[in-house]
This record gives sequence, structure tokens and C-alpha cells, in this order.
Amino acid sequence: MTIFALGINHRTAPLDIREKVAFAPEQMMEALQGLADAAALKEVAILSTCNRTEIYAEGEQADQVLHWLAQQRRISLEQLQSCHYLLTDSDAVRHIMKVACGLDSMVLGEPQILGQLKSCYAVAREAGKVSTVLNQLFQQAFSIAKRVRTETAIGQSPVSVAYAAVSLSQQIFSDLRDVRALLIGAGETIELVARHLQEKGVREITVANRTLSRAQDLAEQFSAQGILLSEIPDYLHRADMVISSTASQLPILGKGAVESALKLRKHKPIFMVDIAVPRDIEPEVAKLQDVYLYTVDDLQAVIDENIRSRQSAAGEAEDIVEQGVVGWQSQLRALNVVDTIRAFRSSAEEARDHELEKALASLRAGQAPELVLKSLARNLTNKLMHTPTTRLKQAGEQGLTEHIDLAHHLFGLKKPDDGSES
Repeated sequence: MTIFALGINHRTAPLDIREKVAFAPEQMMEALQGLADAAALKEVAILSTCNRTEIYAEGEQADQVLHWLAQQRRISLEQLQSCHYLLTDSDAVRHIMKVACGLDSMVLGEPQILGQLKSCYAVAREAGKVSTVLNQLFQQAFSIAKRVRTETAIGQSPVSVAYAAVSLSQQIFSDLRDVRALLIGAGETIELVARHLQEKGVREITVANRTLSRAQDLAEQFSAQGILLSEIPDYLHRADMVISSTASQLPILGKGAVESALKLRKHKPIFMVDIAVPRDIEPEVAKLQDVYLYTVDDLQAVIDENIRSRQSAAGEAEDIVEQGVVGWQSQLRALNVVDTIRAFRSSAEEARDHELEKALASLRAGQAPELVLKSLARNLTNKLMHTPTTRLKQAGEQGLTEHIDLAHHLFGLKKPDDGSES
């Protein structure tokens, strides 16, 4: 049994590669099925966020996974080979647990990744690609993440990508109470952005989303206005700040729309943060004068200033993760024993069924029931004893006393030298 984690993240790959290999939610089911077939994987799950795309699987064909990913996302194999990582068995388990705890995130200890990992697990289960091994692994990872949250202080200070985006805006605007904000998307990240902006007293918030009802539901929480994505050109010129985070595979905001807005604003600057992967705002927008466009990778400097308080808690979290790895190894050994027990039981049941059929045939032929039962008991005993007895004799001849001692332990036998029969 081989478990592996293969992927790229914010440490190994730039944004332009990460956005190429990102999977939209509506693509995930088909991707799971295609990957499982292409690499002959027993179990598989795919995690795709703004900072990482990772594949967790049980199987032997990790190299085929990389080839599939390159072909599926139309990216050269050489590019992926230069920035991917592959972890197996205990190293893979440790990595997944660290991801769940936020220890491998750009924002140390950020809580959103746990929800994203749970969603990854749920989708893979729905697709029928998670069973015994990955199920136990995910459950162990979730349990360890909960312990880290409750037993350490890693999540106490407000550090997240959303928080970093709002903190960066405070370096641009002296007073957010004079700022109008346009938020694109209505997911968890944008909700966090809206909450932080409201706490900072921002003057006005508008939420734009593909679904109007979702935009309005989110806007209502913050006394904001909800609009459709198609209405953005009508509102963009009013926005001093634009923060975007959607799951769109194509840009939401192009250079032309921003140029038009700047003209209406008489070139009053606009601050923009694109948290999405793939990007929501065309990179060419950054070339416009009076636009300050930042991506998720640009937030690292802000984040670094805010994670120092979490460093000591991270050490405690690492210790809990190591306990989780040990626990997983114990569970894995138990799974291996289950397979052995299943094989042993199957062998015994096969012998039973064979001898039972012979006994029933004898009864139908008119043989005396007492003789049939005695023959059944004798033959079944001989069959069950044959292989263990042969192996024990061989162990004795070869001087393998530890095998003989193990047989006494497994079958609860008393040794002859204690005065009792074995």
C-alpha cells in the first residue's frame, strides 16, 4: 500500500503556473474519474485553492499522475517537473495533516484551508473515490486540526489572506471611512474581507456576484448593496477599492473596463487586490497609471509582519501533528491485520463449505447421520490443522523457536513445561 501527495503550492510555483493547474468546483467530478482511470488509483482526492493544487491518492502510479495533470491542464511536463513535490507514506500523511492545520499555508495557521480540505474530501467521497484508506487519513487529519485549534494559540490573532488584503489597503488609504469598496465574489474569503472592512469603518460596500441572490444575502449582513457581475462596469468608477475572489476560470475584470472607469474618476487612483487563482483581474490592468493592483503573492510581506505571534504556537502544533502521524501508522498496521484476518477467515470458510457439501451429499445418499457428523468434524479439523502443523514442523526443523513461541501466543496455547497439556 502506497499513499502519496503530489502537488504544487505558493512556495514551489509562481502564480501564473498555479492558476493553470487550478480546478474549478464544476470540473472536479470529471477530473477525479479521469485521474483514477488514467493512473489506476484505488483512491484519490484533489485539493485546489488559490495557493495550491494537490492530489492525494493510494496507488503506485505517481508518475502517471504528473503526466495526467500536465495533459489535463495543458501545461508542459517540464514546467510541472520543475516545481512539483511528491511525498509518500508517512511524509505524505504528515504533509496532509500540516495542510489541515494551516501549517503549510501562506498565512500560518489560517483556518480556511481546513474547510477547503473538508470540501475536497466530501467531493471525492461523492465521486466514490474515497474508501477505507483515505477516509481514515482524512478523519485523522481533521481530528489533528481540531486539536491544534483548541490546544494551541495558532489561530488567535486575525491573520488571513482576507485580513492581509484589508491591512494592505490601510497602507494606501489613511482613513477607510472615506473609501467605497467593490467586492467581487460572495464566497468565504469575500465574506471575511467584508467583515474586516466593516470593522475598519469603510464608508460603502458593494458586492458583485454571478448569482444576485447570493450577492444580496451577503450584502445584507454588512448593510451593503448586492449586484450582478454584469453590472460591474456601471459601479466600477465609484469604487476606490476593488477586492476580488471568485472561482471563475476566466478574468472578470478587463483592462478596457478599468480604463473607462478611470476616465469617469478623472484618474483618481483605484486600489485593487486579486486574491483569486486563476486571476479575476487581467494582469494588463497593472500597467495602467492610477491603478495599484496586487495579487495573492504580493500579500506575503503583509502576512510576514502578522505571523510572528504564531511562531511559538506553530512548534506546539508540529508536535501534535507528529502524534497524528504515529496514530495513523498504528491505524495502518491495524488495516494490514484486517486484510490478514479476512484472508484467514475466507480460507476457513472455504474448507467449511467444502466439507459441509460433502456431508450433505452423504446424508442424501442415506449414510448414518452419526457417521456423517464424525467424518465432517474429523475432515474439517484435519483441513484447518494441516497448513499450521506443516509450518510448525518446518520451524522446529529449522530451529525457528520464535515462530513456535508466536504460535503459542496466537492460539492461546499452554506450553508443555508448565505441567499442562497444550
